[in-house]
Amino acid sequence: MQVINEIDTDPKARDAFFSSLDPNAPLVMINLLKFKEKAEYPDGRETNLSGAEAYNIYGEAVVKMIDALGGTRVHGGLVTNIMLGQVEELWDAVGIVEYPTPAAFQAMLDSAEYQEVHVHREAGLAGQLNISTTSPGHVSGR
Repeated sequence: MQVINEIDTDPKARDAFFSSLDPNAPLVMINLLKFKEKAEYPDGRETNLSGAEAYNIYGEAVVKMIDALGGTRVHGGLVTNIMLGQVEELWDAVGIVEYPTPAAFQAMLDSAEYQEVHVHREAGLAGQLNISTTSPGHVSGR
């Protein structure tokens, strides 16, 4: 299995993602993060921040947004090892967030507040894998 490190979703893929979700069920997102060694801002600004430090600026702002929309930051931490399976390279960090609905998550992504801090995410991430899951009690009959 090849993992392509991307940090942004094209609009068609994003629309397909949201249309595939149960609009009434909580959405739990697992985020696997790979940081750049040094932050690289798209506007070319000079910085001494590491990729992780730039991402943390983004993360602190987003946690406040998640709380405001009724979501929960379930877990966030550094990846330390792998017990089962093989990968060429470990992800640097993992974050797990529960949103009350897919619409709440989408509204956050579309907000001006989110757009303002997104630059720090872009500066800090070399790659990200976002995995959507259902909450207990909301498993479909697939």
